[in-house]
Amino acid sequence: MLILAFDTATGVATSALVADGAVLGERTGRAATVLADADDLLRAAGATPGELGLLAVGVGPGSFTGVRIGLAAARGLALALDLPVAGVSTLDALAAGQPGAVPVIDAKRGEVFTAVLGHVRGLTPDMLEVDEGRTYVGDGAVRYRDVLEAAGAVVPPDDSELHLPRARFHAALAGDGRPAELVEPLYVREPDAKVPA
Repeated sequence: MLILAFDTATGVATSALVADGAVLGERTGRAATVLADADDLLRAAGATPGELGLLAVGVGPGSFTGVRIGLAAARGLALALDLPVAGVSTLDALAAGQPGAVPVIDAKRGEVFTAVLGHVRGLTPDMLEVDEGRTYVGDGAVRYRDVLEAAGAVVPPDDSELHLPRARFHAALAGDGRPAELVEPLYVREPDAKVPA
């Protein structure tokens, strides 16, 4: 099956085209270019949108706007191409890049998003219980490297691929998918913008 996967939840958007587990192409960019990146991937592989069997999209946590862009793109493509969509946690995709690592996403406002005992939470970096010698990956691990390493964490170099939620892992974690309107974002906190009362 041909899968188009992308994630726009963090500062670097990733996309990948995967056929039966083989990565045909990958791109990194910005959330605003995710559809252009998808088109480039299809063209480079000599494939057409009609050949796609599934979309896999990162559902967060991460940037509220980034998550919304990714879900809107997935829903639009799914509607136009009559495709199922698989929502994949950005944290799970990060963890898949380095089995056993703890994924940490920069949540801004002096916080990170991570999974604690199976629950996604937002907390300050100093509240994160660090397992000494364990690897921590993601843009949150890079931003708060000093705090994490002082507690005994191992954080790969800033330019390591391990800090990106690579879309190829979204494809690998996708499953069968479902109707696009049933795929929900994974928000950890309320959005900054509020509807006036």
